[in-house]
Amino acid sequence: SPAQKLVFNRVNGKRPPVLLQQLSAPEECYTLAHEENVRFVYEAWQQVEQQLDGSRSGESACGPVQYVEKTPNPGLKNFVPIDLEEWWAQQFLAKIENCS
Repeated sequence: SPAQKLVFNRVNGKRPPVLLQQLSAPEECYTLAHEENVRFVYEAWQQVEQQLDGSRSGESACGPVQYVEKTPNPGLKNFVPIDLEEWWAQQFLAKIENCS
């Protein structure tokens, strides 16, 4: 069976206090503008996903349309997209291992 993925879910969409302390670490400094940009993109993407789910279940006749390539590029035959959740989980675990 495939290896299980680590999934980090936020409670009520809020960041736990531990992560806020990590953001102020010297090696990674995030500005307020960066946080606002990330929040904006995240919330906008959540809306798109909800609208896509609604259009798939027949709730809405209009909304976002998912693009599907009609004639795939043969050069991309073996392309494997990166799983960002898995990548972030690996980064998170690596930080924990380096700190201990």
